[in-house]
Amino acid sequence: MKESKPLIITAFIAIYIIWGSTYLLNKIVVTEVSPLLLAAIRFSISGALIILIAKFLKVPVKITKKQLLNSAIAGFLFLVYGNGMFVWALKYVDSGFGALLAATQPLFVLLLLRLIDGKKMQKQSIIGVILGVIGMYLLVSQNEITTSKDMLIGIFMIFSCILSWSYGSVFVAKAILPKNFFVSTGYQMLIAGSFLFAGSFLLNETWSSPISWSLKAQGSMVLLIAFGSIVAFTAFNYLLKEVSAEKVSTSAYVNPVVALFLGWYFLDETLTAQSIVASIVLLSGVYFITSRKRISKLKVTTKPQKI
Repeated sequence: MKESKPLIITAFIAIYIIWGSTYLLNKIVVTEVSPLLLAAIRFSISGALIILIAKFLKVPVKITKKQLLNSAIAGFLFLVYGNGMFVWALKYVDSGFGALLAATQPLFVLLLLRLIDGKKMQKQSIIGVILGVIGMYLLVSQNEITTSKDMLIGIFMIFSCILSWSYGSVFVAKAILPKNFFVSTGYQMLIAGSFLFAGSFLLNETWSSPISWSLKAQGSMVLLIAFGSIVAFTAFNYLLKEVSAEKVSTSAYVNPVVALFLGWYFLDETLTAQSIVASIVLLSGVYFITSRKRISKLKVTTKPQKI
């Protein structure tokens, strides 16, 4: 654990900071590109680049049928449904309200661990989840949440996306996947890209060539591919094998805080006292969930354990 600790810390920084910045980048691109098509292009290019880099570095990319199947399942849970459909659902739900719903992800993970592995929740984990939800509420409650006739559909879709991502976190922690996390990420993205292209076509989305996009959208897509997909998602897959799933899910709390401060710094958005208080509460929730003394991988067991 000592040898891997610096790498674990670096991976957490990646999913906290980089994924926090993708809110802004996705917002820029989605103003010009259909949501599923955006995700399809992003993940297909990212996956192809990962496999090419792996081959250049002479990292074995051959996988078994079981690993390929598990990669397809993980890619669908995380990237096709968990990510792609979440963006689609935001057509019907206010983005701030959607962020509040997304904050429930760690709670979903804890409940799934309880149902699937029979693991009991420690008080610290419960307190952390509660603080996280309160902090997120303080963060988004400053803006009026708009409603529409399709809002219930949007809310249902977002909750199903959160459940998909949460189950994916639990699944990957125990699934047989390529040993190399970089290669595993590449296959998940290539498979997800194929699913997303098919979904975009079936939903009759408007397709446009990246050449026709503005320089701003093109630049944002490059950053999404290089950092949001290749770097951060590889770090995410690595963490799921090294630490508990509910610790990894704390990114759902930190990402909006990062997005808030980036918006204030780069876009001159207002940073209120309530926003600062909300950030402190959110990070306190992360502390309670991640401060458990025993850090271990998820293991299948018939005997209930503390998490």
